[in-house]
Amino acid sequence: MLDDLTEDGLLDGRVRLCQPARGYRVAIDPVLLAAAVPVRAGERILDAGAGSGAASLCLAARVPDCRLVGLELERELARLASHNVALNGLERRIDMMAGDLGRPPPRLSGSSFDHVMTNPPFLAAGSGTPSPEPGRQRAHREGEVELVGWLAGCLRLLRPGGHLTLIQRAERLGEVLSALQGKAGDLVVFPLWPAAERRAAKRVLVQGRKGARGLLRLMRGLVLHEVDGRFTPAAERILRHGAALPLADRPVTDPPASDRPASDHHG
Repeated sequence: MLDDLTEDGLLDGRVRLCQPARGYRVAIDPVLLAAAVPVRAGERILDAGAGSGAASLCLAARVPDCRLVGLELERELARLASHNVALNGLERRIDMMAGDLGRPPPRLSGSSFDHVMTNPPFLAAGSGTPSPEPGRQRAHREGEVELVGWLAGCLRLLRPGGHLTLIQRAERLGEVLSALQGKAGDLVVFPLWPAAERRAAKRVLVQGRKGARGLLRLMRGLVLHEVDGRFTPAAERILRHGAALPLADRPVTDPPASDRPASDHHG
């Protein structure tokens, strides 16, 4: 087990998470990823690149009757994820295992998951300045499996018609769409805007269905912060209260119809 851990809370304390005190530490990305998966009770989900298990734990908290498998390359992190599963009393619903997405463990051979969610490394191999923290370096930078291969591995473990949901840097959106072309359709691109003022989106959520042929849709996305740095009410509902983030439906940033001024209604 990794040394020098802290125990933290997600979803306003509903999820307990032990994680390394130094190196890669969970922020909001896995919480948003888990909220975006359109899972229903009884379905099976693969968390590809599960890390310490944050996304799996958040999804299990939101949808009580789903079942999850987490796959993590780093054996120490996979053991830590299993510890976190036990810490939250979810051993019967979440199975964490160590393994390579490019060469999945035999237990996953031929698996057909209803959903695959993934938070791939953001940085291409050889790009940017390497982090002095080995854990952060491994989490943020691609290793042997590049982004195209990572997404191909996800699709192999997904049943036909199943949903792939991922979060990635906005600057790599072109690579994501190219990797999914001809393999997944009904694609939805959902920007995550850092603030209400006009600033470029740094992250995007992307979702598609394996083998589908529907057209790509660009949604309005979610504004994360107010001008003063606080989370917006829409972001608070997801990050603190565990609300779902439906990518393909009406954006969560829209106010309820009853709250809109009359001038917003047309026709």
